[in-house]
This record gives sequence, structure tokens and C-alpha cells, in this order.
Amino acid sequence: MAVGIDVGSTNTKVVALAGEGAVVARASRPTRRAGGDLAIDDVDLVAAIEDMVVEVCAGGRELHALCVAGIGEDGVLVDAELTPVTPALPWFDPRRQDEFRRIRPDLHGDDTFDVDTDPVRSLVGWRWARAQPGADRAAAWIALTDLPSVLWTGRPFLSDTLAPRTAAWRSRDRAWDTDRVDLALGDAALLPPVVPTGGIVGEVSSPSLRAAGIVAPDAVAVAGGHDHPIGGWGVDLMVPGAILDSMGTAEVVVAQSPTERRRGTDHVDVAPGIRSSGSTLLRVEELARNVQWASRDPDVARGIRHLLIGRVAPSPLWDSGWFLPGERGGGAPAYAPDAPSDPRARASAVLGALAVAGREAIDAVARDLGGRREVRVAGGWVRSPGWIAIKSAVNGAPAVPVLEPEVTAVGAALLAATARGWHPDPIDALGGFATGMLG
Repeated sequence: MAVGIDVGSTNTKVVALAGEGAVVARASRPTRRAGGDLAIDDVDLVAAIEDMVVEVCAGGRELHALCVAGIGEDGVLVDAELTPVTPALPWFDPRRQDEFRRIRPDLHGDDTFDVDTDPVRSLVGWRWARAQPGADRAAAWIALTDLPSVLWTGRPFLSDTLAPRTAAWRSRDRAWDTDRVDLALGDAALLPPVVPTGGIVGEVSSPSLRAAGIVAPDAVAVAGGHDHPIGGWGVDLMVPGAILDSMGTAEVVVAQSPTERRRGTDHVDVAPGIRSSGSTLLRVEELARNVQWASRDPDVARGIRHLLIGRVAPSPLWDSGWFLPGERGGGAPAYAPDAPSDPRARASAVLGALAVAGREAIDAVARDLGGRREVRVAGGWVRSPGWIAIKSAVNGAPAVPVLEPEVTAVGAALLAATARGWHPDPIDALGGFATGMLG
């Protein structure tokens, strides 16, 4: 088996992939928080992942490779024994806003980095972590997504799809910005080596996994990293050149570009290409937060619900301008002054405006890819037939869903299998009809 793990803010998912590419088992657990805090319980996270790995490898299956993808910005300070000594400040934690305001005046040269500089970025978490009890014992900072593989191999590292999320790393130079590191983290020696996503990190030496009797003698951990690029890479294997439009809490549009690209003014984040010399292109739009805001009016909420399930047809209000989606970074949504008060019209305007924002994200990512590309949609929203119809109408092309529900976890498993030298069929892996779908 090659096993892929997706560490999400809400749930952590694990899939087992056979050598030829079929998903044969899957497991899921809530991503637990530390008491009443928003921070993820890192000890519980690793233990839960190991339990799920054992579960999906039961029945005589043998583990040959592991790869973890997931949250892009959270991380922890660890001591010399790789034991976390500070919590991981979540990317959505409100405390980030105050921390960012304090350091914002000293952050220069924003346009030279791979991502926009905002409160979400890891450097804000670095600054916060330095003030936490136990920080004086820190020997390294480890991204939360990389932490399981660091512990399994005993090798600190940072995946190169996660390094740009810090807003202190320049992919084109493969180098840290010393001013930002000094300001936020205080000591560049705390940063582990940045390694290519998809490369072998080391052999799996986890005592609990070894004790379970499921691990091949030469089983390896493979560097994973940021969840959406890895899911997009898997879809690109299945449909070469395709763009992945993943719709959950946010709408994330991602694609692999064969050429190296620098960040521009179009809010497209850039990371190194996965197993290529090109680039990963990614743009994020607010989705669920805008719907939640509009749904404070129960009549509008009912209209949105009926539209999503396909009970009623939407009014073609895509370009009405009646709804103004909340901006990236927490800007508040609003209705335009001339928006009608009719709840059904408002519901159509809300979903139409969000579909237009998604189309603009697709166009921004596609601009570097040399013409119109096929788009595949994934995430929880694909289960809403009315939303798929709206997306198809706004995009001017059918919104074709990826049938596999755990695109990121399967992408990580494909990455692990490929690093091992196997040649799994991505259509078998992401087609959605594997044995694991029925279990």
C-alpha cells in the first residue's frame, strides 16, 4: 500500500492505495482541538493518524510509502527531541489579526513574495509562538502538516509547497528573507531544510506503526505539503493540463504550470511545481462565509437552500452587482444600495456573484497556461445539483465533478506511490468507483 493523509482543519482523512492505483480502504477522524483552544492537539493528531494508518492497512496489507498533505500555515516549535513545545496557532485564529497589526509596518517588499502578506501566513504564527511558554526550549519550527513525517523519520524538513505560505520564502531564489525571519521568528537556525514535495524524506521508524506489523522493512515517508496543490497535481495526472476548482469552506482554484511564474497583481499564489520544474498556481475565494452572512435573513437562507438543491431555477443575475462578496482577508460582504429586497432575487444574486468570483479565479489561473483548459470541480459543494448548474451557466461550460470525495488524500497517496517508483493509474485512483467507496 501507498497511504495518503489529508490533515484538514475539521477532519483528517487517510486512504490506502494499491500499487495499480485503486483506493482499497479509507478512514476519517475529527481533527481534535486542544481543550477549549482553537489550536490543533498535535499529539492527538499524530496518534489519530497512526491509528487510521493501521486501520486502512489491516487484513494483510503492507505499508510501503506514506505522504501527508494538509493545512498550509499552522506550525509548532519543537525541542531537540522533536517534541512540540508550543501550540500551533490556527490559520483562522482571531489572535492573528492583532499580531499582524503589530508587525505589519516592518514588513517590506510584499510584492516580491509568492503569496499575499496577510494575517494567515506562518510568519504571524512564528511571532506569536515566540511569546509562548516553552519557546525558550525550541530547536526548530515544523509545519503541522509535515510534523507526522518528521516524527516518523526523525528528520526535520519543510515541504516546498508549504514554504511559500510563510510569506518569508522566495521560491525563485529558494531562500529565506532574513529580515522577515529575524522579525518574526528571531533565529533562522530554527527553520528546517526546505525539500521538494514528492521527494523521499527517509525510512519510517515509527515504533507504533512498526509494532502493528504493517510496515515493510524499507517503507518510506514522502514529503507532502499544501493540500490543494497536491490534490490539483493528482487531478492533473488524471486529466493532463486540467484546472481543479475545489469548493468547501473556501473556493480554491489550482493548476500545474509547465513554466516558472512570479506572483503578479491578480491574487494568484505561486509555489514550485510538484515533480516538475514549473509552478503551482493557486487562487482562493471566500465561499461559505458569504453564504453564512446572507443566510442571516431566514427568507434568503431558504431561497439559497432551494437553489442549491435544485428545487427552483435561479434568476440569471450573475452580473447584476447586487451582492458584493466579502474580500480575501476578512472583508465584510454587502448588498449594493440598489439591490431589491425580494429574498429570492437576493438568493440568486448571492450565488451568482460567488460563481462569477470562481470564474474570475479560474481565468486568472488559466491565463498562464496558454489557452482555455478543462476544469474539474471537487469538494462538498459538488453534491449540490443547483450549484453545479449555476457554475456551468456562469462558466459557459459543464462543471465536471471529480468522483473521488477525498481528492487531497488520494493525491498524497499517488505522490507516495510515484516516489516509490510505482506507476498507479490516476483514473483508477480518482474515478470514485474503487472498493473503498463502498466500505
